[in-house]
Amino acid sequence: MALVTFLSEFGDKDYYVPAVKARMLSINPQLNIIDISHAIEPGDLEQAAFVLRSVFREFPKGTVHLVGINTVGVMTQGYIGVKLEEHIFIGPNNGILSLLADHDPGILVQFADIHLKDSTFPTRDILAPIAAKVASGAAIHDFGGPLTNFRKLMSRQAKATREHIIGHVIRIDRYGNLLTNIRREVFEKLNPGKFKIQFGREAVDRLQTGYDQVEPGDPFAFFNSLDVLEIGINHGHSGNLLGLKQDSVVYVHFGD
Repeated sequence: MALVTFLSEFGDKDYYVPAVKARMLSINPQLNIIDISHAIEPGDLEQAAFVLRSVFREFPKGTVHLVGINTVGVMTQGYIGVKLEEHIFIGPNNGILSLLADHDPGILVQFADIHLKDSTFPTRDILAPIAAKVASGAAIHDFGGPLTNFRKLMSRQAKATREHIIGHVIRIDRYGNLLTNIRREVFEKLNPGKFKIQFGREAVDRLQTGYDQVEPGDPFAFFNSLDVLEIGINHGHSGNLLGLKQDSVVYVHFGD
């Protein structure tokens, strides 16, 4: 199956998304194009990387992922193809693809000038044709040579000692729940049995396994399907109620 996922910051009010899809389908009408999201905030590489990192492994190996985020921004240093964990990513060299895993991709390709053109819409005019052709059987090496200047960004990491973990909110979902960068494996390694999780003016000393295990209006904390700590207020928008936002600090204190 020729499968392409599509992630962008284009929204759903303009012609941009269907124009990109039309360009790919004009090359191969049999493509199966799956939308990941087009609601990324413009230029928010961290948000886009979080969404893509959270879901790309759920697709079959060999899937081509088209990334149309900040493709004309000042950070973009050309356009590239990346092979990571048997998945192919086509996008700008602006650092977003470096945030998809804790290790470097196995293959990095800089697209050659012959495949580039002056465009105010490079996702449609440059990246979409390459994505469609790769999904149809071409290799990313067919479109360029080795990349020597892979742009890298560093994601914010939680800081941990035997006494505490200091993490941050990395995403507020549409329900107002707060996803953090505190990972289950780190918490479980350090947890002596007693702990307190503090976020804003709220604190909890036990973990739940779901949202409905506390009364409406009460705070909750659990490790979600991504194995990161999720916190919030049941039936409430935690960001608004607690004054928390992306990058707000979350503390875990161990012991009495």
